[in-house]
Amino acid sequence: MNKKINTILASSSPRRLELLNLINIKPKVQNPKVKEAILAGEDPESFVSRIAVEKGKYIRNANYSDDLIISADTIVLIENKMIGKPSGREDAFRMLELLSGKIHKVITGVSLLYKDKEIIRTSVTKVKFSNINGREINKYLDNESYMDKAGAYAIQGKASIFVERINGCYFNVMGFPLNLFYSMIKILNISIEDL
Repeated sequence: MNKKINTILASSSPRRLELLNLINIKPKVQNPKVKEAILAGEDPESFVSRIAVEKGKYIRNANYSDDLIISADTIVLIENKMIGKPSGREDAFRMLELLSGKIHKVITGVSLLYKDKEIIRTSVTKVKFSNINGREINKYLDNESYMDKAGAYAIQGKASIFVERINGCYFNVMGFPLNLFYSMIKILNISIEDL
């Protein structure tokens, strides 16, 4: 392909934009208005996949039908409970207390919409937190932005000191699994240079 493909990131996440910029993709950013409510009996991977697709379709329907639309949704899963973004400081404290000393999963659904094609995949990474006490959690909450982050933490920020180990894609924990995205654009016969 010679002509560059217009690329839209259907997300308000600065981290997703940062990660795409890292691989030299500079998408136009559009913020989708999608209600992120879990349907009865919906499993975590189905939920993030559905929300990712809904975000992409919301933007595509706003007159971007010929562009590559990238969208994603990330949740944290611990003890079979889905955790999204905290509603406030108390909620963030509760989330971090729950993650302390345990393994949780970070699940991201990624959707690519391009012309008549639709590809949806999920990435799962296991993260083990060391034991953290209330004082450590409060110090973290005093000094870090946590409101727009699933599980109330960003692995690339100050919460990195809580992470004992990970099993899976690091960039998935940041909110956008780059290797998975790369494999998805190849299915569409698109190269990074086309974007």
